[in-house]
Amino acid sequence: MMLLSPERRAWLSPLMHLYWRFSRGMTLGVRGCVVDAEGRILLVRHSYTPGWHFPGGGVETGQTVEEALAVELREEAHVAMTGAPVFCGLYLNALTSPRDHVVLFRVAAFEQTSPFVPTREILEAAFFPRDALPDGVTRGTRERIAELFEGRPRSPYW
Repeated sequence: MMLLSPERRAWLSPLMHLYWRFSRGMTLGVRGCVVDAEGRILLVRHSYTPGWHFPGGGVETGQTVEEALAVELREEAHVAMTGAPVFCGLYLNALTSPRDHVVLFRVAAFEQTSPFVPTREILEAAFFPRDALPDGVTRGTRERIAELFEGRPRSPYW
């Protein structure tokens, strides 16, 4: 099930960020690079924006980044952290908005509580080998994978 057709998705993200620009001084998001025992990476595909991404989402008022990560992993991919996530970096996501920042964590201690079922928000969630990523992985996600696993210097920009 798709919330919006691919042709109509492009206008939704800027509208959401326009709303957030006036409702929040700065936006903060969190993403999790979830890596299973075989070294595969969890990626999700949303209904409202193109490409494959690390699971994650916005940090709400009064919520820690770790709490937001736990909620997003559970909601998007039925993943429950069983150990502390490892902080990997804080990035300015200037392509989305000059106010948007993303905190990235690596998650290795987790369990999948149930099989993934598509929702109105998340169309697909799956683990992929690093050498066989699906078509459409976003540039920011690819760059973070290169930083985490290939020794590329960390950029301050998503």
